[in-house]
Amino acid sequence: MVGDVKNLAVDEREPTTIYVPASQLFRPPHSTAWVVRASSNLALGAELRRAVTAVNPDQRVLDLQSMFDVVARAVAHPAFDALLMGIFAALALALTSVGIYGVVSHSVSRRTHEIGIRMALGAKRGDVLKLVVGEGFRLILMGVGIGVIGALALTRFLSSLLYGVKPTDPLTFIAVSLILASVALAASYIPARRATKVDPMVALRYE
Repeated sequence: MVGDVKNLAVDEREPTTIYVPASQLFRPPHSTAWVVRASSNLALGAELRRAVTAVNPDQRVLDLQSMFDVVARAVAHPAFDALLMGIFAALALALTSVGIYGVVSHSVSRRTHEIGIRMALGAKRGDVLKLVVGEGFRLILMGVGIGVIGALALTRFLSSLLYGVKPTDPLTFIAVSLILASVALAASYIPARRATKVDPMVALRYE
């Protein structure tokens, strides 16, 4: 009894397999594959070729490759998909941050007169900061909630691109939600900070 082995790809389903000694095969295999464990890859190829030649001079060693190369070749396609999706995700995050900053900044500029009145009536900078950031944070929570619901509904289309991670992994959803909320909150804080520096007298004359 041995563990499951993936022969071609990491995302393939392991077929039912029976291991048979090569000496019991009706037709001997044309080639065999050997796995050698070594502490270093330096000059290992030449040593292996000499060892095989010492046992059977007619036996040829056709291909030598490290296990790192084997694994890298097996995960090349999933790794490329992950890299591509990571790039698009980073671009989407950047565009989202710029969009939130632009919307909040435009809202602050339109409410300059209102902010001036609030400060003239005694509102402190901390109150203005909480007002602007709080409104932005409510929109952020709504956006994250809608995004999570949409992600849960569309995870089945991404299951073929995932390996070792469930489409509904709660830790992933929590981490991504926190990252998005943090970036969006930072994008809201910058114009909110600028709103606290509004001169009430200038803001009251603002049209």
